[in-house]
Amino acid sequence: MQVNLRFFASLREALGAQRQLELPEGATVAQARQTLIDLGDPYASVLAADRAVRAALNQQVCEGGAILSHGDELAFFPPVTGG
Repeated sequence: MQVNLRFFASLREALGAQRQLELPEGATVAQARQTLIDLGDPYASVLAADRAVRAALNQQVCEGGAILSHGDELAFFPPVTGG
């Protein structure tokens, strides 16, 4: 299946605005992130497990266990603080 990736803020600067990713059926957000990390730099350093990165599936903030479907939009972004 294919999902559409979007990157925001500092991740966008390092990785570009968007790309598509081919994943097996039933893949999770965490598996998508790991697939990108496995591609090597710049993905490996920007999305490393020790980096604070949030995800949104079809514009809803989600956790790593969320299951992806063909055509989904998966966005990665740094945590945001406000005041």
